[in-house]
Amino acid sequence: MSIAGAVEALKAGKVIIITGDRFRRGDMDFAVAAQHASAEAINFMATHGRGLICLAMQQDRAMRLGIGLMNPGKDRQSGRPLGRSIEAAEGVTTGISAADRAQTVRVAVSPDATA
Repeated sequence: MSIAGAVEALKAGKVIIITGDRFRRGDMDFAVAAQHASAEAINFMATHGRGLICLAMQQDRAMRLGIGLMNPGKDRQSGRPLGRSIEAAEGVTTGISAADRAQTVRVAVSPDATA
């Protein structure tokens, strides 16, 4: 699929697979646009990807939300700066369910989100 095709699929709410190159050691990731991060999409990624569910965001937004790096310091970075785990303050129960994770994504990308 072309990049343009992948962007169209994301706009339509579809989960896509991103394949890695030699710099990522062939890693593959699922991706869905944050506005389409439903419980079903999160569950699909968790079930079939069996890895971390991550939310990509600009560094300045992460800083505004008080999300620090998991491993601060340049010598401790793996090349992928991962932020600390977050959870919505309201609308979640255990925080681990697909529905709770989808709620956290919705809250984090909301224009009026705060730390």
